[in-house]
Amino acid sequence: MRRNCRIWWPKQLLSKDPSLCDLLFGWFVSCSEASLDIVVAFASNQVSVPAPQSGLEAILHNVNGILHESLQEKSMFSLLGQCTAHLSNEQVSQNGMKEEQRKSSGLGGVSAMNSQDICRQDYGEQRCGCQKLNLLVEGCKKASIGSSYWCRLLYDYQVLSDKKNHWIPKLHHIHWNGQIVSQCDVHIIVYETPVYGLHHFSLGVWGSPELLKSPLKKPKWFDGLHEKQPLTDLDTVILAINSASAAKISFDRLEGSKRYCGKTFLVWTLGQILAFFIASLSTMFYIILQFFHCILSFGSQMWMYTAAAKAFSNASVHMRIRCCQILYWPVVLWDNDLRSQSSVEYAEKAALNRHSMWSSLAVDVFLGHVIGLVFLFYAESINLWVLNFASDLTNELLRSGCVWLMGVPAGFKLNTELAGVLGMVSLNAIQIWSTLWAYVGPLFIYFIKGLAIWAILFGVTVPASLLIDTILIVTFHLSTLHWLISILYSQQLYTLAALWRLFRGRKWNPLRQRLDSYDYTVKQHVVGSLLFAPLLLLLPTTSVFYIFLTIMNTIISLTCILIELIISLIHATPYIKIILWLVKRRRFPSGIWFEIVTCSNNYIHPPESSSVDGSSSHFEGNMSATLITILHGNFLSIGQIVLPHYRKVFSAVPGSYFPTAAFGVLTGKRIASSLGVTFPPTMPWMSIPCKDYWFLCHNSILACFADI
Repeated sequence: MRRNCRIWWPKQLLSKDPSLCDLLFGWFVSCSEASLDIVVAFASNQVSVPAPQSGLEAILHNVNGILHESLQEKSMFSLLGQCTAHLSNEQVSQNGMKEEQRKSSGLGGVSAMNSQDICRQDYGEQRCGCQKLNLLVEGCKKASIGSSYWCRLLYDYQVLSDKKNHWIPKLHHIHWNGQIVSQCDVHIIVYETPVYGLHHFSLGVWGSPELLKSPLKKPKWFDGLHEKQPLTDLDTVILAINSASAAKISFDRLEGSKRYCGKTFLVWTLGQILAFFIASLSTMFYIILQFFHCILSFGSQMWMYTAAAKAFSNASVHMRIRCCQILYWPVVLWDNDLRSQSSVEYAEKAALNRHSMWSSLAVDVFLGHVIGLVFLFYAESINLWVLNFASDLTNELLRSGCVWLMGVPAGFKLNTELAGVLGMVSLNAIQIWSTLWAYVGPLFIYFIKGLAIWAILFGVTVPASLLIDTILIVTFHLSTLHWLISILYSQQLYTLAALWRLFRGRKWNPLRQRLDSYDYTVKQHVVGSLLFAPLLLLLPTTSVFYIFLTIMNTIISLTCILIELIISLIHATPYIKIILWLVKRRRFPSGIWFEIVTCSNNYIHPPESSSVDGSSSHFEGNMSATLITILHGNFLSIGQIVLPHYRKVFSAVPGSYFPTAAFGVLTGKRIASSLGVTFPPTMPWMSIPCKDYWFLCHNSILACFADI
């Protein structure tokens, strides 16, 4: 059985001067008996490793404790083996290395020895070279979690595609479940260690493939596909690679070999000033919101509060969303999830979730400042334009349209009496609205300035939602007229359809939702004929008024829907992701690919060797292939980042919304002024002491500076 071994090697070890014996730490990932992945997180010199066996065992146990649970279930962080620096004379002559260079790289005093000679020397004595290690390394091996594997590598000096000399690991042998394996197909994958804020790897591909319809009768081999085990466990390997940096930092801290210096005085001072300013400003808003919340809670039982809440339903919803964002942003920004620090991928996702709320709030407030200042500076011009538009809409369009419909519109002969009744009702409603607007119009400039102030204080979405409610209130007379004419039009259509079924001898069965045959009497046919003729002749008159008012109501509804879409897009746009994508695109990976550097075959004849448990074993085959590749990652496009957020917003909107709305217009049903998109969820009202809230905001800002 041919065995395969993949060695995932950190890129920083390529240019590192090898020591006499580097100990390798990482993970063994085995998905089959013939396949093994060795994920090397870092290499440490024997001198820096704690000598007592219990000390190393405690360090490995503590490092595993901070890693993600899914990685601990598949593989444990352990001591993988050793990588020694043995170079042959032929290799030294090829690379042009001088004796002084070898001494400066830490290889002076190491005798040049071929790997085949080492193999013959070790196995000629019927003992593995790992058994000759000193007491320190032997204790480390026993302390290694997952001790059924142990590898020994050799540094090989090679020139890669970048035309630079690198130290590439070369497999000497592996202790593989009690057997010593020296000949196997080796795939060395060089990866760049993921670092938080720079890059990481991910197998996830944006978008999920569409579900295919399975055939009615599945073949026999289809059920066996799920029973087969995958040949590679890349999910665990990528998770281990993303956890390499956290394991290295935790190991160094527990070992005490590195001292981490504090932040610079400039960064610390800047963080303190910014934290004090933002915490004070947020606390001031917190006090104001708590004051108004107490007042509204006291008057929530009054009928005026209930009526105002129904009239301004959109504004109340978005106002509560904004208040919750102002109250909860320090709670969301505070990083309490220690598990997110175990992997760069999880740390990146947690950071994006933490920063999404305040970034959305900041952009909303920024847009509110821009639009609010424009409204304040041009309040007179905007007020004059609104008054002129309302006058033209009332006189030139509504009144003139109703008078035109009461005559002979486009040459159609309508029923004069019915057209007169419908026209007079419409004109009276328009006149009542004009009288009220004459009193309210001069005060409209204060409403514009109020919108501007609200936009500056709470962002652009709150006054935009208030604008929707205002449009619905000031066009209430048109909505009422459209509601009355739609009732008349729909009932007229329903009656004509029922009478038409009477003439055909059919009757609608509401229980089975179908048409059944029915024998009507002569009297029923006579009454039906007497009703059908006038209703059919009056239908054009009703339809003309219905079409006119439906056009006006549809324009109003589409305007409200457009404002609602703008509000939902402002809420849903991932601003922090877009900014980070423009600055550092590598923070959004999607899939991996391998760049082949070199491939070679090695032909050696090792002698018979003994296994770890004392039984004799032979090496499988006499030809081993070595493949060296570099791990790269694909990245998400800007559309792949933004579109999932927009899809979540429109997930509540049914796909048949527009066909249903069009059918409703034809049958006399009203169009809703809201599309029903998804907005950010509201959270329970938070009430804590002002001092505690200030410290919460202050510590949240300082926690962000701690990651810089």
